[in-house]
Amino acid sequence: MAAMLANGGNPQQASPKRPEQQQLVLQGAAGGPNATPLLTGSAKDNKNSASLIKKEGTSSGKGATSSSTDPDREGSRRTQDPKTLRRLAQNREAARKSRLRKKAYIQQLETSRIRLSQIEQQVQAGRVQGVLLGAGDHHQGLPSAPSFAGMFDVEYGRWVEEHSKLIFQLRALLNDNAPDNQVQVLVGGAMAHHEELLNLKAAIARTDIFHLLCGVWASPAERCFLWLGGFRPTEFIKVMLKQVESLSEGQLLGIYNLQRWVQETEESLNHTMGTLQHSLSDTIASPEAAGGNFMGHMSLALNKISSMEAIVRQADGLRQQTLHKLHGMLTVRQTGCCFVAIADYFHRLRAVSTLWAARPRHDEQGPPAP
Repeated sequence: MAAMLANGGNPQQASPKRPEQQQLVLQGAAGGPNATPLLTGSAKDNKNSASLIKKEGTSSGKGATSSSTDPDREGSRRTQDPKTLRRLAQNREAARKSRLRKKAYIQQLETSRIRLSQIEQQVQAGRVQGVLLGAGDHHQGLPSAPSFAGMFDVEYGRWVEEHSKLIFQLRALLNDNAPDNQVQVLVGGAMAHHEELLNLKAAIARTDIFHLLCGVWASPAERCFLWLGGFRPTEFIKVMLKQVESLSEGQLLGIYNLQRWVQETEESLNHTMGTLQHSLSDTIASPEAAGGNFMGHMSLALNKISSMEAIVRQADGLRQQTLHKLHGMLTVRQTGCCFVAIADYFHRLRAVSTLWAARPRHDEQGPPAP
């Protein structure tokens, strides 16, 4: 029966067993006393197997741990090697020296940059003051330095050419309705260019004030409107008012107040220059100058001429203030239009001078017809 139950009730599928196995099965089915000891022995075998596996795992883990710590110990022993320590120290020293060389090189570059900037400034100052040697008259095989007046005329011609290019670019931006930031760049360039002209005039005023006041560096038509070595600030404002559009009431009020202040300053400088010219004339025409006190009167006359330089500097300062004040009152585009209008004004004056010089003369055409 036990065999049939074990085979699913099919006596034909019952596998033949030895008598010992059949006896054990029957006793287990009947709940004999030997069944429990059999199962207990099997459990003990399983427990022993598990303990053996655990011991093997533990031993293998210890082996892995010991194997993993071996490279660290070997690395520490290698680090403590005198040759390795010496090599590491040499590497650190080489890196430190490399950083110091890099720092010294950067400082040398910065020093060279500053020196180059100073040299450029000195060269520019030399160009402005006319102290550079040039092609002039030669005496005994030695080159002579050009006159300050000649250097100023050359530099002024260069300034006019560069200013024309700048105004051409500014006009193109205004016609194309370019953004204000682009217009502002050229407006700032125009302001800086006028500052350069003032520096040129200050240099020639210190060396040859008569050349600047006579205006031989300008065209004949420009000389008619020359005022103390330059343009009249009030004329500048008049031209601007005719050309610049879309001025608000506040802008117009500020411009008219500026115009009144500039006109008063011009009259004051005119009065000062007139007084100085009369005093210079009286000093030179004095009867005492023909006697033994000639050099004393000439020295006094030279001092009065030196005072003219101060008046011309004040006139240039008034021109500069007028430009800056207008720039502060107007918008970026209005300021650009203002510079364009002024440049066109002086360009037309130079064109009139050229046309006047090239006009046909009566003596070249013969006598007029009756």
